[in-house]
Amino acid sequence: MSTKTEQAPVAPRRPHSFTRHGITVQDDYAWLKDENWQEVLHDPSQLDADIRSYLEAENAYAEGVLGHTATLQKTLVAEMRGRIKEDDSSVPSPDGAYAYFRKFREGGQHELFCRMPRNGGAETIGLDGDELAKGHDYFKFGGSRHSYDHKLVAWSADTKGSEYFAIRIRDWESATDHKDIVEETDGGVVWALNCKSFFYVKLDDNHRPMQVWRHRLGTPQDQDVLVYEEHDTGWFTHVHESTSGRFCVIAGGDHETSEQRLIDLANPEAPPRLIAARQNGVQYSIADRGEELFILTNADDAIDFKIVTAPLASPERSNWRDLIPHRAGVYVLDHDLYAGHLVRLERANALPSIVIRDLTSGEEHAIAFDEAAYSLDAMGSYEFDTTTLRFSYSSMTTPSEVYDYDMVTRERSLRKRQEIPSGHNPADYVTTRIMAKAPDDAEVPISLLHRRDFVQDGKAPLLLYGYGSYGHAIPASFNANRLSLVDRGFVYAIAHIRGGTDKGWGWYLDGKREKKTNSFDDFAACARALIATNYTGEKRIVGHGGSAGGMLMGAVANRAGELFAGIVAEVPFVDVLNTMLDDTLPLTPPEWPEWGNPIESEQDFRTILSYSPYDKVAAKPYPAILAMAGLTDPRVTYWEPAKWIARLRATMTSGGPVLLRTNMGAGHGGASGRFNRLDEVAIVYAFALWAVGLTDRNA
Repeated sequence: MSTKTEQAPVAPRRPHSFTRHGITVQDDYAWLKDENWQEVLHDPSQLDADIRSYLEAENAYAEGVLGHTATLQKTLVAEMRGRIKEDDSSVPSPDGAYAYFRKFREGGQHELFCRMPRNGGAETIGLDGDELAKGHDYFKFGGSRHSYDHKLVAWSADTKGSEYFAIRIRDWESATDHKDIVEETDGGVVWALNCKSFFYVKLDDNHRPMQVWRHRLGTPQDQDVLVYEEHDTGWFTHVHESTSGRFCVIAGGDHETSEQRLIDLANPEAPPRLIAARQNGVQYSIADRGEELFILTNADDAIDFKIVTAPLASPERSNWRDLIPHRAGVYVLDHDLYAGHLVRLERANALPSIVIRDLTSGEEHAIAFDEAAYSLDAMGSYEFDTTTLRFSYSSMTTPSEVYDYDMVTRERSLRKRQEIPSGHNPADYVTTRIMAKAPDDAEVPISLLHRRDFVQDGKAPLLLYGYGSYGHAIPASFNANRLSLVDRGFVYAIAHIRGGTDKGWGWYLDGKREKKTNSFDDFAACARALIATNYTGEKRIVGHGGSAGGMLMGAVANRAGELFAGIVAEVPFVDVLNTMLDDTLPLTPPEWPEWGNPIESEQDFRTILSYSPYDKVAAKPYPAILAMAGLTDPRVTYWEPAKWIARLRATMTSGGPVLLRTNMGAGHGGASGRFNRLDEVAIVYAFALWAVGLTDRNA
């Protein structure tokens, strides 16, 4: 193990450049990308020795700089762990004669998958995550799905952090695995109705989910049958059960276009049946009820999506008929279908709602909520013929609550409230929203959490979180970990910037490709609005984002770094240009609709080059920066933050320090295990406290 050091590593410059579209780009840290990177995903020990030495030196430096916060980190971990109900369990979900649930044991890191008789009785543990994780430095469940006859459970796990999941089959009664092992999958399983075979998606050599296979129990994987293969490398393919449980849905697409096929699970050897042929820019997803399909789509310029119906026998686009017409500004996120009801989740102006439609009468109603900012999630059900909808609710002050809602009587029953063992009084905190005005006058919502005794004098430290890509909205939900910052005087803020769908699909479109810089301008505008309204002050803000949100952090550090005391970029997508130019990387072709294709388009090349954080590092002051990476991350490869930090340290004129911490045994999601993950959260929070000068007072 490397020893701590206060000496910043210096990555050697190894001259390297390339020319594309007549533009030459210098990339002197390209050597940090191991030519053997695909093998490293499978076996981290294959990493080039020089690269490993450099990453370990960076880890030692980061540990040395933050070493004085070691006691604080332990305190933070203890606080956060104290808010976790260690023997927690989910609300049992009924299916036939059983009710299925997940739970943790006291002190356990990993989930246990369990069931009990529906009408009461002793529970049975089918999968014990703590036992299965023994002998592995990393362990993460992928998916689990019990068979229709309730005798078996298909489960998957990743033991490297590289998101290659191996599927196994376990017998519920004996709690032993069959000999079947299906490797290099995305983890998902759909059973055939006869429970003798299942469908899964295999990852190709570039870690892309392109093929759907059928595995027959008791046979080796090399005898599996290829059911469907996607030939467009820009498309990813996944499988799931249809709402009725009658079909396996093969869902394919990129960020702009989608296409779905059905396999009758009663006839698993039948070929997949296409619903509607792909049409560039048109997305759709299906739910089925009897001989009718309910389709969520943006067809016919329905920018915020609508719901149409079509006969199962002839589902092509010419037969689609509007059921829930398009309403501009009301984004239909998702829909779920039951025997007698259609449920849709909508969002308008960054606030979600659940709307229920009686399919016999056509009558609709929404479930009402009171707080200024909150999060909702319809949780689905194993059962189709039910009038019970299960959903969860939380806000930044209110811990998660799980309700069963009778869609006929409209009665709501609380099934579970998140327990905070160390205590939590929502009345001690305030959640509110303000709006920031972007340079083009767009109104950007900001969700805020602070203590009720907070003084709005412009002096408080503030953590500003953002993402703003792929249409992913950041919910104003409860997170017990945040209280460790808020109780130390921080304001916690979420910037609902463009690039997400917080204010509808148009909000997303206004933050992608040639409009990507709107995301960065929005985030900086949020920081300035929080300063102007005295929630915080200049250089009292710590920016925080991960993955594409880490790219946001890198861009903001380049463009508005003077506003921030610190920046935390977790698994940051900062080497945008080089990644989008490498079509062998797992995510590159599917990402071109999001960022542009700089291989084919000079305009896309110039646009990405204009903001790519690694390429835009300048000789100027920078705030303190902490970048966190995972060696086996197939999504944002380790070399992106490594190159970024190396260039920052060599180029910036003052400020910092800039730190890189690489988890040498994990991938995109960081450490596995619910308690091990807290160690990484504590590092982020300790860095944030240190960046604003609060570590001494809060150790």
